[in-house]
Amino acid sequence: MAFYRLGGEWSRSRRWRRFARVWMQRCPLWIFSLCLLSLIYFSFFGIKVQFHGLRHGQVNQGIFSSNEIGELEFSRPPRAKSRKHHVPCEVRFLESVDDLVEPENYMKFVQFSLTYITKEEIPDENNIFKPQFGGHQTLKQRENSYYARNQTLHCGFVKGPEGFPSTGFDLHEKDKEYMATCKVVVSSCIFGSSDFLRRPTKKGQIPDDNGYIGLWRIIVVKNLPYADMRKTGKIPKFLSHRLFQSARYSIWIDSKMRLQADPLLILEYFLWRKRSEYAISNHYDRHCVWEEVLQNKRLNKYNHSAIDEQFRFYQSDGLMKFNESDPSSPLPSCLCHFHVLVEQILSFPLSSCDRFCHYCVFADVPEGSFIVRAHTPMSNLFSCLWFNEVNQFTSRDQLSFAYTFLKLRRMNPGKSFFLNMFKDCERRAIAKLFHHRTEDSHPPPAS
Repeated sequence: MAFYRLGGEWSRSRRWRRFARVWMQRCPLWIFSLCLLSLIYFSFFGIKVQFHGLRHGQVNQGIFSSNEIGELEFSRPPRAKSRKHHVPCEVRFLESVDDLVEPENYMKFVQFSLTYITKEEIPDENNIFKPQFGGHQTLKQRENSYYARNQTLHCGFVKGPEGFPSTGFDLHEKDKEYMATCKVVVSSCIFGSSDFLRRPTKKGQIPDDNGYIGLWRIIVVKNLPYADMRKTGKIPKFLSHRLFQSARYSIWIDSKMRLQADPLLILEYFLWRKRSEYAISNHYDRHCVWEEVLQNKRLNKYNHSAIDEQFRFYQSDGLMKFNESDPSSPLPSCLCHFHVLVEQILSFPLSSCDRFCHYCVFADVPEGSFIVRAHTPMSNLFSCLWFNEVNQFTSRDQLSFAYTFLKLRRMNPGKSFFLNMFKDCERRAIAKLFHHRTEDSHPPPAS
């Protein structure tokens, strides 16, 4: 029995040595054949290989996005989409401004009185006080400011006590006197060296004796209140009713654009004809604020931690991401709103859009380079609220637009704000778009 066992191991050992000898002779041929077949397959059908952390010279870098309160979701940067070609579309202006007048009863929107905090004193419990252009708004003041009623609220231009330095955005008295006479205003701004002045006509190269370059009246601003030039630019963009206190209408156009239509025709088309008091275009590519958050991070438009802080606060105040799989889910962050006429045509209530986003007139991400507004109480209030969000959080105003509008609407049932979010192709039809000359020489704060 023992011999058999030993003889069996010896037989098996001899068979294994024979197998190993054959394997060593034929293995290179099999490996070569397998590689050749793989090469032929990949040549015909292709292969996609992803190398993480070696994209655009970045190592182990991803995108953080707010998912729920206190939670962050990590994901790889999305693939770069092929560049879309955006073209203008037809805008049916009137043929002439001759005999064009403001429609009767146009200004009969919601009426209330707004006054503004212009000076702050040192709190008794605070020995260290630094005056700020936007003031020191408390959470209680912030919450109360969203009510459309007679009130006094923060809206920029807040000064400190006697003896304290100016909070900024200082204008010459002659310029203030001129601005007080304006009734319809078209305004733009350049802070830093990011753009050239885009003149509506080719007349003029340097300011004349009256401070004009072509049709533009040049207003020099001294003592800028923010180190971030983008945030400083939000002052003339949002607070035209504070700068031009006698004006009934204002049109904001970004410095990268040149206006190519008569301002009166613009007022008639975007406000009077639509019975709106505030008009701004939809974004050309993104329509949900959550997409805008991710894009701002992917392109490093602002400090990621600051964006996270802003949206944690908004989520704690009720801003939620729409869940398409939940039929009962509201649409607070994929904003949809219908004109009364559309509601009558479709014959069903549209208070929450009932998931019919493809019918929506409004999206929640604007293309903020062109704004047309009447200086009504609700329009002025919305502009102050939007500015206060930018003052408190990031200068990326597209991130705070939906929250501001939705909170204003939620806290004022029965008091309508007539907002016209028009198509981006219409914006492209009335203004020529240029690229910014240089990158912003004053980057956003690191924290």
